[in-house]
Amino acid sequence: MNGNSMNNDEIDALRQQIDETDKTLVKFLNKRAELSIKIGEAKRKSSPPSNETDIYYPEREAKVLANLETANRGPLTGSALHAIWNEILSSSRSLQRTLRIGYLGPPATFTQEAAKKLFGSSAEYVPCNTVADVFYETSKRTVTYGVVPIENSTEGAVTHTMDTLVESDLQICAEIRLPVTENLLSNGTLEQIRKVYSHPQALGQCRRWLSTHLPRAERIETASTALAAQMAQTPDSAAIATATAAEVYNLKVLVPHIEDSATNVTRFLVIGPHMAGRSGRDRTALVFSVRDRVGALHDALRGFAANSINLTRIESRPSRRKLWDYVFFVDLEGHPEDELVAAAIRQLEQECPFVKVLGAWPYFPDEAGDGK
Repeated sequence: MNGNSMNNDEIDALRQQIDETDKTLVKFLNKRAELSIKIGEAKRKSSPPSNETDIYYPEREAKVLANLETANRGPLTGSALHAIWNEILSSSRSLQRTLRIGYLGPPATFTQEAAKKLFGSSAEYVPCNTVADVFYETSKRTVTYGVVPIENSTEGAVTHTMDTLVESDLQICAEIRLPVTENLLSNGTLEQIRKVYSHPQALGQCRRWLSTHLPRAERIETASTALAAQMAQTPDSAAIATATAAEVYNLKVLVPHIEDSATNVTRFLVIGPHMAGRSGRDRTALVFSVRDRVGALHDALRGFAANSINLTRIESRPSRRKLWDYVFFVDLEGHPEDELVAAAIRQLEQECPFVKVLGAWPYFPDEAGDGK
């Protein structure tokens, strides 16, 4: 027997081991599904669910993923395990009830990609025309949860989402961070293009590339990147959108990876009727206004320092209530049920005329290249 045949025999033996391992995996995945069904039945007997959100517990799923991180010895990476288990969790939820997820549409937007990253292929996805529509459909309960963009690593905040969070009774219960690859889609050539359609954030993320390669092309803002793909159907037009949008809307990927920054990441929020429970590794978002006096913002923030609360983000926005009046958005480490966070919020309420907790969610610092 020559060396090649011996090598083939070894490969066949390894493939046989993979086949046997796959059978074992199927057995244990079904065992896990059976346990999940039993938990759902037990919950319904002890306390009938009020609505279909009761099958999604971000804090519990965060602990499942944290346990995987602890148990993992490789060679699979933590992000690979997260992706696999998100599909397992998705299928487990669907055995009880199918979640309907509203997102900024039409189909093939980055928001839909983010939603699928978290909720998996077993959920039903419902496109909405605007960010406000996502909030509206979620508040009406025509969808179970909504997914909306909140911030990009190069272009900053999505102000429509921030403003609507202040007005809405919905709460943030999860976060998704998605590495974003922008593509120029068109059925024409680069020389033919006179109009480039896309969402303002996407246009901003590709500003330098557009100025270099399409300096004379008109930049036209659209409500979403997928809508841009729908509109760019003539040879003299192009869209900045996902590669999936090219397939859905019969366009070619004329130039891939046109984003100006190599580390282009967008944060998305999941909104629903209540915030996530405490997981032990959490983020909380809140908004507040200050009185019109010297040192008001300093005094408002003092409680966080006094209680050793780390603020991970602070941003101001016009309050839209009166001229030159502002509100401040803050993300912080911890959960409102944590003793120190609760104390800081109480102190903030004493200093400020308006304070609103926007939600809390489990946080995984290693996702999307975030090393914090």
